[in-house]
Amino acid sequence: MNQLASESELHKLNQALDTGAFQQIRFTLNNTLQSVEVAQLLEKSPPKERKVLWKLIHRDNEGAVLQHLSDEIQADILSRMDNSRVLALADSLDTDDFADILQQLPDTVMHELLKVMDQQNRERVEQVLSFPEDTAGGLMNTDTVTIRPDITVETVLRYIRRHDEIPEMTDSLFVISRRKELYIGILPLTKLLVTDPDITVREIMVTEIEPIPATMTDHEVALLFEQHDLVSAPVVDDDGKLLGRITIDDVVDVIREDADHSLMSMAGLDDDEDTFAPVWKTSKRRAIWLGINLITAFIASAVIGIFQGTIDKVVALAVLMPIVASMGGIAGSQTLTLVIRAQALDQVEKANAAWLIRRELAVGILNGILWAIVVAGVAVAWFGDYTIGLIIAMAIIINLIVGTCSGTILPLILKARGVDPALAGGVLLTTVTDVVGFLAFLGLATYFYG
Repeated sequence: MNQLASESELHKLNQALDTGAFQQIRFTLNNTLQSVEVAQLLEKSPPKERKVLWKLIHRDNEGAVLQHLSDEIQADILSRMDNSRVLALADSLDTDDFADILQQLPDTVMHELLKVMDQQNRERVEQVLSFPEDTAGGLMNTDTVTIRPDITVETVLRYIRRHDEIPEMTDSLFVISRRKELYIGILPLTKLLVTDPDITVREIMVTEIEPIPATMTDHEVALLFEQHDLVSAPVVDDDGKLLGRITIDDVVDVIREDADHSLMSMAGLDDDEDTFAPVWKTSKRRAIWLGINLITAFIASAVIGIFQGTIDKVVALAVLMPIVASMGGIAGSQTLTLVIRAQALDQVEKANAAWLIRRELAVGILNGILWAIVVAGVAVAWFGDYTIGLIIAMAIIINLIVGTCSGTILPLILKARGVDPALAGGVLLTTVTDVVGFLAFLGLATYFYG
């Protein structure tokens, strides 16, 4: 459903809510819209309307809608559902999706639900839950179709026909050994359907596709799918035993979540932030980030305070001072964004980090000289003072060099120390460029004006 259609449906539903036409709303939610569209409408609705809409969704559709909601909204809805309703979701969801939903519940509730599940489902869910959420094991679905290498194509076709249905997103069958169920290869359905029925699986199976270790991070999995144009891939344990599979729809979720994380982290926000979260919850979250930025602002102000006497003597300094800090900040932000993106694509390593730093140093010098000449010319024309033109030119060159180098080095250091560069890089860079910019500009002014 496109954006206009979503807005149109939301407008119609809001009008129906205002008039109390709940039967019309119930029919639209359960019969007209797809589950992902219902999820979009829920996320676009304020909390009060969201609660009403959720109550009108048929129980058979709850699981399909829940899996498309953000973690925060999922947790809010699940907190109001009794255990029997949550347990019923297992019948309509893939193992990995149900495991994700269970992780939104308190540990005690999750363990209670696992105890009352049937043994087969419990073992599958516990297998997924045994791995961290951001790994291949936590991402995988245990619902797979496996075959042996020594059977014929005809036998495989008869075996598949005995199933009422095969798992969604199945493009290949996984070939495993008879004894320890070790992964051997895959048999694409496209090859299966056009092969002589008397040929064995071993003769036509594909062995070039490497299985994904269960401990691989979801970010690495996404890169693997992108590089090899995969639709699905097998997941194995340390011994090579097949555990499950990852499909492209799960990888798309990972890519979207990574993009959301990078965007929201730049502002110090949670990537699962609910647009329509209550005032108190939203204020509390943002207050922490504002407090951190306030500390950095005081640091920059303290540097300015050191040169208060110089500023009192030369008022033009106060007018031009923000230009120096701003130019350094922009130059650094450009480099910081570039490096964080390169890190996300696994393009930055120890082998090429030094080259990148040297390149950004050269860029900082060239841009510093260019804009130093421009700003110095404007300052001289504005205040009729060649000295202040020289001072601001030197300060801009210094701060652009520091900004570009910091924008390169900071994310490298943060990542090496296990800190998210997208979250901490921006505030650290701003502090560095502000402090260095003010220190260079006012320090030079103090020297030249005595």
